[in-house]
Amino acid sequence: MSSPRRADYFTMKLFGGPVLVVKAVDSLHSEFRAVDNLVVCNTNRVLKAFQNARVGSHHFGGCTGYGHDEAGGRGALDQAFAKIFGAESAIVRHRSYNILICQQFFSDTHAITCALFALLRTGDELLAVAGAPYDTLEEVLGKRESGGLGSLQDFGVKYREVPLAEDGGLDWNALMSAVKPKTKCALIQRSCGYSWRRSLSVNEIGRAIKIIKKQKPSCSVMVDNCYGEFVESIEPPMVGADLIAGSLIKNPGGTIAPCGGYIAGKKKCVEAAAARLSAPGLGVDCGSTPGDIMRAFFQGLFLSSQMVGEAIKAIQLGSHERLLAFCEAVQRSSPVGSYTKPVAGATPGYASEVIFADGTFIDGSTSELSCDGPLREPFTVFCQGGTHWTQWGLVL
Repeated sequence: MSSPRRADYFTMKLFGGPVLVVKAVDSLHSEFRAVDNLVVCNTNRVLKAFQNARVGSHHFGGCTGYGHDEAGGRGALDQAFAKIFGAESAIVRHRSYNILICQQFFSDTHAITCALFALLRTGDELLAVAGAPYDTLEEVLGKRESGGLGSLQDFGVKYREVPLAEDGGLDWNALMSAVKPKTKCALIQRSCGYSWRRSLSVNEIGRAIKIIKKQKPSCSVMVDNCYGEFVESIEPPMVGADLIAGSLIKNPGGTIAPCGGYIAGKKKCVEAAAARLSAPGLGVDCGSTPGDIMRAFFQGLFLSSQMVGEAIKAIQLGSHERLLAFCEAVQRSSPVGSYTKPVAGATPGYASEVIFADGTFIDGSTSELSCDGPLREPFTVFCQGGTHWTQWGLVL
């Protein structure tokens, strides 16, 4: 076994000799310990949900066509998700190319869209209470022109925002009187998205829900939970959210799920979202799950608490050149496609040019190791993942 001094020597050699990185690691002992404690808490929550759903190896098998001969894995996975997130019900689905039944999510934007269309009807109003939503939702809402392809605005749903307060948090005073008679649903984005602000805590979300429900008890509250899963020991349904949605190739996929998304919350709301995903009357008990994808979903979910413990950073670089240089460094340190150079460009769903760096085994699985940022002031890069913090040491 190497001596501590010898280990320090190898650490410095591994990171190319930058003593600053080693010193930074030493200074972060208390923060790392706090993250480990959170991981233990959330892993225990996931483990109990798996045990409660009686997950077995027979749940990992696939099915074809309508999926009527599915061996129970779909139901067990839905049950586990609901238990983990403190929800009455959940649907967890992957992308499928079955043209008969396409009851599948392929991204968080897709899952969120199904949830919003499930809750809103012509003449209703959607109220975003955490400022502007993430770029990819702008065309869904009709905030940015969708070309008549079926945004909420195209279907007669009005949209309004409550801007954030000067400190980047929710504007509590404005929220006190924000809900109007036509407001049918309030949307809360938990993560910062591309905004330079801290993400919302679950307690803050719970406080906002109480304020909204006090003004109009029948107003549904939908939480965009993407990048928020397992960051804390509780989730939005535990503080009153009617519906949450997110992506399986982000936090809850544990870097293993190859695709998919989820919706969880009140049973009636989940059933309505399932009807938007497939068709009214089909419910949630259909849709194929080919191959061994169910094993990847279960295993990814089990590992997700640990993977989230390694993630989430943001850096303000201040210039176009520095943003590009940082992303190039991330790409060079990736296990897949390290020889490529990331180039900023137009991306479907985004309002401005964006640069992405991700040498991931699963396309879009940002938790593996990635960073991205829009080419606009103040040139902030948002860093995700790394299956262990040492990957970021190598990048730096």
